[in-house]
Order: sequence, then C-alpha cells, then structure tokens
Amino acid sequence: MKIVVLDGYTENPGDLSWEGIQALGEVEIYDRTSYKEDEIIASRLQGADIAVTNKTPISKATIDACPSLKAIAVLATGYNVVDYKYAALKGIPVMNVPTYGTASVSQFSIALLLEICHHIGEHNRSVHEGKWENNEHWCYWDYPLIELENKTIGIIGFGRIGQAEGRIAKAMGMKVLACDPHPRPEGQEIATYVDLETLFASSDVISLHCNLTDENFGFINKANIAKMKDGVILINNARGQLLNEQDVAEALNSGKIAAAGLDVVSTEPVKSDNPLLKANNCIITPHISWAPKESRQRIMDITAENIKNFIDGKPSNIVNL
Repeated sequence: MKIVVLDGYTENPGDLSWEGIQALGEVEIYDRTSYKEDEIIASRLQGADIAVTNKTPISKATIDACPSLKAIAVLATGYNVVDYKYAALKGIPVMNVPTYGTASVSQFSIALLLEICHHIGEHNRSVHEGKWENNEHWCYWDYPLIELENKTIGIIGFGRIGQAEGRIAKAMGMKVLACDPHPRPEGQEIATYVDLETLFASSDVISLHCNLTDENFGFINKANIAKMKDGVILINNARGQLLNEQDVAEALNSGKIAAAGLDVVSTEPVKSDNPLLKANNCIITPHISWAPKESRQRIMDITAENIKNFIDGKPSNIVNL
C-alpha cells in the first residue's frame, strides 16, 4: 500500500514518530501541501492507495484525478475537509479519529476561563517589567479578579468534552447547566439539563462544545446575546463559525459580554480584519486546545489503527459508508 500524508507538520512537528504508519506500507510525508483547492494535492496523491490529511482539502476533483485512491484517513475528528459524500459514491471510506482530545480540550477551556478571571499572563508580564518592584503597595492587580465558586457555567454541547469541562467546573464549586439534544444519565450526574433560553438567561459563563451544524451556524448573535446576563463570560474552543463575530465584538466593546476566551475563529489562520482582534477583553489563541503531545499521540495511534484495519479488511471509524 502506498500511503501519502499531505500535511503532517501540525500533527507531528518532530516530537512524535510516524513509525506506526510507516510500518503499514510505502509512506510519503509532506509537512504541508495546501489548505485551499490546488492541483498539487492530486499531484502528490498520484499512485496513492490511502491519503492522510489533516486540513488539506480532498475534493471531488481531487478524488476523480486519483483513480488509485482506496481510502482517506483524517488526522482529526472533523472531516469536512473531505468531500465525504462523493467519496462514498466512489466507494472510498473516510476514517476519522472520534475521541482523542477530551482531556486536553476541556482542560484548555478551563484555562481560558481562569486566564480571564486572573489575567495571570498580564500580571506576570508587569512583574517582569518592574511594576511590583517599584510599587508602593505590597501587592496590586491591574484587572478585576473573579472568583468562580457559586457562579453558574452553562455548557452548550454536553458530550464527552462538555462533560469533562463540567466535572472540572463542578470541582471548583460552580453550578453547571447543560444544553444538549441528547441528555445522558452520566451528564445528569454533573449538570442540570435546561433549554437554550434558560441557559442564556441563567449563566455567568457560557462555554461552547457543540458540533457545527446548519442550524447553529452563527447562533451566538445579537439576538441571543441580548438574552444573556450582562457581563457574561464567553468561552469557545469548539468551532469559530458558531459565533457571529461582528455581533460578539460589539457586545465585548459595549460590556454586554465582559470577556471572551477563544481558541477558534471563523477563518483560520485568523485574518487581520477579524473584528475580534480589536475587541475589548478578548483572548484569542491559535487553535491549540487539541495539541498537547499526549493528545496528538492518540491521533497518531488511532490513525495508524484505522489504516491497519482498512488494510486487514475490517475498517474502523468510517464516517461516510
């Protein structure tokens, strides 16, 4: 089997090994191919039996230009970079990694929240710049400090990651609300399930862990922000397109939203004209919730297993057939 990895660098910038996949066939690894439709994608997949991609798109045109292609493995949970419906028509399974980042993504969402509450990075910077050394008082704080105990966090999307965040929040003494179309018994042990209107009205912190769908595209918008508490904190390390970014920026600038911690934006890498870059009290990190080494190792291991299972005639984690 010839296996081509189209954009391997973000998965493995050098601290992991490709040996699990290399043991399965002839492997070509490219750090980056293209994040937009380009003829180079099909060119690099010529003769390949299995394509491995993270964010390089595999379109209908690419599939048609690569007649040897038998399977596509995605180094992620999301697989919308692949025209998976057309791949299904061609009998090409698309395999993803459904569960790898529960611990890292939930941990990161809480890290964003704690940074908003304490501004540790800014206070550390001010100390190193000499402000404490030259301060007439024995301590100072440059931002309001927020205690989370007895505050209410509303988590929209209460699957594995949402529940993991809920457990952490509950351990900090927070009241946990959840909104999810599929309430689960294990979720009920962590949170009180409510409808979206109740969650908006009752939450001091709103955290997003839902999938992106046609129905919730841009649903954090002016109308729904108006239903939230004044001074709400917004956390999003799910999908950037869940936010109407202009509306969120305006709410940050007016103070309706006190602060936002975001690890995702609508177009990545972020564009210079994104209104959130100039909004008040908005922390933006470069989509790294998923990226601890332990998490990326799980991606590598599960992808290798997916490829091996396909070769052995027992395909796993197929999303389109």
